[in-house]
Amino acid sequence: MKERLDANDAKHTNKFHCVTFILGEDLFGIQINFIREIIEFEGITHVPMMPNFVRGIINLRGSVVPVIDLSVRFGRELTVLKPSTCVAILSLPGLEGYSEVGILLDAVCEVLEIPMEDIDPTPTFGARIRGDFIQGIATIEERFAILLNVQRALSVAELSAMAESVMQLHFADDTEVA
Repeated sequence: MKERLDANDAKHTNKFHCVTFILGEDLFGIQINFIREIIEFEGITHVPMMPNFVRGIINLRGSVVPVIDLSVRFGRELTVLKPSTCVAILSLPGLEGYSEVGILLDAVCEVLEIPMEDIDPTPTFGARIRGDFIQGIATIEERFAILLNVQRALSVAELSAMAESVMQLHFADDTEVA
């Protein structure tokens, strides 16, 4: 018998309230309380010496927001930009309060409330992304949806450490050449 996702993960309710979206061929869901807004993709400024999953930055009403390509973060190909591409602006808890991070999505589908009893635990095999990035699996209209654990998949501390290591490698290369 399978264990079900603990109801405490959905703020003591019987439902997982999420936004579903397409990334490549797959359907994903993110808990709605992390999503600040979803905006049209209107371009991006590339930043040198960043990890390959950081597509660049955008200006969101005067604030600089890094944009993560989830597809690359999950070990897949670069997201192909198309008319349905959008950016979800997330507000993530970090070491110094909350940080805003954008994620590139192929398309947003809908807002859903999934009953907790309909959510299966993270599979132990067969997933094409790291198991700790997955909060659970749900079936939506006869299709599997991967419900992301946003705090792990987009850990501000882990992303910052990766960016720092890329910069150190770059500067180490510069000193060897000089």
